[in-house]
Parts: sequence; structure tokens; C-alpha cells
Amino acid sequence: MFPNAKGSEEFAILATIDPASQAVGTVTTGWIAVANFHALVADVHSGALGASATLDAKLQQALDSSGTSAKDITGKTITQLTQAGGGSSRQALINVKPEELDTVNGFGFVRLSITIGVSASLASAQVLGVNPRYATADAFNQAAVAQIV
Repeated sequence: MFPNAKGSEEFAILATIDPASQAVGTVTTGWIAVANFHALVADVHSGALGASATLDAKLQQALDSSGTSAKDITGKTITQLTQAGGGSSRQALINVKPEELDTVNGFGFVRLSITIGVSASLASAQVLGVNPRYATADAFNQAAVAQIV
């Protein structure tokens, strides 16, 4: 981290699940290589959860960008947000460092998975790369990042 760096040079938006009414089921980001950052953080947002709805989120790991041998990352699952339990309009963060992946067996890619249960609900999320290894983080932003001011 550099003391005179802009915030946008310290983190990158690597993947998103854009704000929408998500149907019951699972939605995921694409697979993200972890090699360019010292850490990643998933930022999950619940909007208005439907009647009796639930929202679960977790990070998964894979061998490559196609998702080969995908599996959950141990300890990288949020506590379920529920409509009945005041889970609407909340945020949850999931931190992960590359060394927390099964690197011994070649796992080097991560994705975020969100599952909506019972009824459609408003939700969104993003995965941020933090503290880049080789360049300023803004070089790694996904193509959907329209502006940096």
C-alpha cells in the first residue's frame, strides 16, 4: 500500500452480481484468478427480502477459470440472512487470502455464490481485489467499471 495512492489504485472491482430481483436459486460470479492480489473481499448486499426469504453466500475455489474441480472454501460462508430475522437491507463481507485456498493441489481461482431461498429477493454483490501485487489495482477492474473519478 502506498500512502499517496488513490483508493481506486488499492482495490479493484473484479466481479459483480448486479442489483436485481433475484429469483429463488443460485447465482454466481465468474471465476477470478487470485494471483494478482494479496487479498480478496466479497461484499454481499441484501435489499428487500421476499416473504420468508433466505439469502446464503459463500466463496468457492477451482483449478482454473472454467471452474474445474470447484469446491467450497472452508470457513468462507456467511450466516444465513432471513427476512424474518431482519436480514433485509444488510451487508456481509467475506475475506479470503490466496494462501487460504488449496494451493497445494493447484487451486487458484475464486468465485462468489449467492443462493436465494423461498421467494425472490433484491440482492447484489461484488468481489474486490485488495492490495495488488504487480500494478495499481485499477488495471484489474472488470470491463463494466464505467468511470473512475
